[in-house]
Amino acid sequence: MQSYSQSQALFLESWLRSSASTSGSSPPAGSAGTAISARSILQAWAELRDPSIFSSEPDRILAALQTLDAARSSLHIADTQAKLLLSLLSTSASLPGSLPLLLRLLYFWLRKSLRASSSLLNTATAVLLRVLSPPSWSPSLAVLVLGALAANPALEDSPRRDCLDVLCRILESEPVEEEQIVEVLAGIGYAFSRSDEPYFSRIFLFFLRIWSRGIPRPSVSSGLMILHLLEWLVTGLVNSRSWTKIEAICAELSVESCQVKCYATFAVAMASAGVLRALRAVPATSRIKLGPQTRNSLEDSISSVSKLAVSNLDGSPENGLLLQCISLGLARSGLVSFSAPVLLALCVALLNEIFPLGKFCKMAVESSNGNSVKSVLEKVKGHLDSVIFKEAGAITSVFCSQYASANDEHKLIVENSLWDYSSEFYSNLRDSALVLRRKHDQLLRDLEKVAKAAFLMVVVFAAEVTKQKLNPKSSFGIQSLVSVRILIAFSCIEYMRHVRLPEYTDAVRRAVLTMQENSALCISFVESIPPYTELTNKRGYVWIDDEVQTARLLFVLRVIPTCISFIPASVFGKLVAPTMFLYLQHPNEKVSRASHSVFVAFTSSGKDSDCDERMELKVKLVFYYTERALEAYPSITSFEGLASGVAALVKHLPTGSPAIFYCINSLVAKATELCKEALAEDSDLWKTWEGSSEPCNKVLDLLMRLIYIVDIQVLPYLLKQLAEFILKLPKDGQKVMLSELYVQVAESDDVTRKPVLVSWLQSLSFLCSGKMTSKSYSEKEMGSESSNGLRLNNTSGQILLSML
Repeated sequence: MQSYSQSQALFLESWLRSSASTSGSSPPAGSAGTAISARSILQAWAELRDPSIFSSEPDRILAALQTLDAARSSLHIADTQAKLLLSLLSTSASLPGSLPLLLRLLYFWLRKSLRASSSLLNTATAVLLRVLSPPSWSPSLAVLVLGALAANPALEDSPRRDCLDVLCRILESEPVEEEQIVEVLAGIGYAFSRSDEPYFSRIFLFFLRIWSRGIPRPSVSSGLMILHLLEWLVTGLVNSRSWTKIEAICAELSVESCQVKCYATFAVAMASAGVLRALRAVPATSRIKLGPQTRNSLEDSISSVSKLAVSNLDGSPENGLLLQCISLGLARSGLVSFSAPVLLALCVALLNEIFPLGKFCKMAVESSNGNSVKSVLEKVKGHLDSVIFKEAGAITSVFCSQYASANDEHKLIVENSLWDYSSEFYSNLRDSALVLRRKHDQLLRDLEKVAKAAFLMVVVFAAEVTKQKLNPKSSFGIQSLVSVRILIAFSCIEYMRHVRLPEYTDAVRRAVLTMQENSALCISFVESIPPYTELTNKRGYVWIDDEVQTARLLFVLRVIPTCISFIPASVFGKLVAPTMFLYLQHPNEKVSRASHSVFVAFTSSGKDSDCDERMELKVKLVFYYTERALEAYPSITSFEGLASGVAALVKHLPTGSPAIFYCINSLVAKATELCKEALAEDSDLWKTWEGSSEPCNKVLDLLMRLIYIVDIQVLPYLLKQLAEFILKLPKDGQKVMLSELYVQVAESDDVTRKPVLVSWLQSLSFLCSGKMTSKSYSEKEMGSESSNGLRLNNTSGQILLSML
């Protein structure tokens, strides 16, 4: 919202209405919304001048006034026409319904004709005072017109005082209805701009007490109009260098004055913010004659109201409104000095008023089986369209600025509040998603819009916390606690992360770097994982459909490999392994790949302190990993994840471990199964084998790659299993497999294994040629080990000697 000077805001009530609007645009100031032709306007003026019509056909006079009123936004009223309107106003009592039309037209004349003659304005004052004493029909329009008249610079001092006197009496005696508040505030604004004592204090007293009567009720809309009214007024006073009046306004808004005069608290906060906004816009070159104590006084008033708000967090609508107004006022007024009550008020406002996700989710879940879902949907949509939600970004910025200046005690208070909110964010959104999905999708989508904005708020705040506490100047104790809390909070809100944010990436990176070298911190992070029983043992619950929980665990599974060496084996086996194996078969490839990565990281890790325990657990886990990964291949398990897991276990398990033999045996069995299925579907499988991406092709390729990875003690068993598999293939399959093996061995530069492989391949080729029975090859020719574990029985032949 841009600042407006007095010259720009010809029609103050229209600008105030626009300032309080939640939409990005509003109709032009003073627009009546109806297009009237020039001919109709001329005809209307002509009828008003005809005295015979006034006496004989009053309905035509009323119709002419209605035509002019409808065209008032584009109407220019000359002084002669104003005199005509004033003469009609004098006799308006005899023409029912004409008074509001005449007053609105005169108001537009006063605002558009700032060079009217003093004599005409004096006449207007006399007529208006006579007609408006008392204003039995519409006090709001009376205040608007009298204020506009008093604000005209050409009006003489004596008539101006008369106008202000009547205006004050109306304000003090007449109630203000909800729908009239914008006109009353505009009239007060006009009167402020030209009033001196005692009128200034009388009007100001009423101005901040309007909402203390119970009608109209305080609202965010009224608060915004108060803010921008004070902005308009003070901007005009700055331009006219009326320093005394500015100081008088600040004195009226001081803590002491507000307590004595019982002003409406939300109005005090918004008025103070409006003055600060106007002063912020004063150019640096301006020779403003206001001391720092003026600004400090306004900030103290906002702080005092904030203290009142946070001292009574009863969840009442009144307290919620006060928190919203404080937040909006600070967002629009700009940066203010640090104040603990302001920081706490902003924190509560963000979590309870701007992002009330918990409240909305509970309402949605409770109404999911009833008829009140539509009501909840309307409330959520209304919140999404509200000005407080649309300015959440600016409010978050002010909140982070206050946090940066806070002491350690208050920093910790708001940090804990945000981390707790993140945990509730997860549980509330998870419950809503499980209940509403496929039943009330529109409501769920709107809830997720609130959640997305809340996600951004938490990320921006966490980035500021990272900047303040995860830096070389902070103590290790502070860094430790903060890093874990940030990572846990981010895991809870991960479901709403749809884009990669620099603030998010930097916060995660710093937190991980701090945590990854401390075993206690790593354990604390791992302990945040929901228990396995909670993930699975619920009646009617399908864990793979729980998208919110899956997103959280995906975040956790991605972080764990960065600190795997500092997670004790006992903790990994109890807290991580069950979840890892569960999500190994998640249909989302990103999730299953992350589980494979955790297994690879653990299998590759090791510390001297628990080496034996860790190795024992690795061996145990390999058996179940192999079973679980292969049973879901290729439908769920990705080949890349499977290959990385197998490569890790054959590299890092003890030499000759039974787990490695089990893995090889399981891979061969899986390859056999897959080849049978593929041949059943395509009898020409071997003709298109080269370049094929068939699952059986990939598993066999993995087995052949293991030839160069497995330990020497395991190599004979692997070659024996491969030979048995190949010999059971049809002739076309044998030729294809031998061809691939020829290429691999020929290209190998492993001088240790190559002689053994050449010898083995010679024997296998000989057997495939049919010169020996299948009964005689298995152990005698393919699998016996020499004393050094390298030499295999050689049935000789010169087929592959050129490879050596």
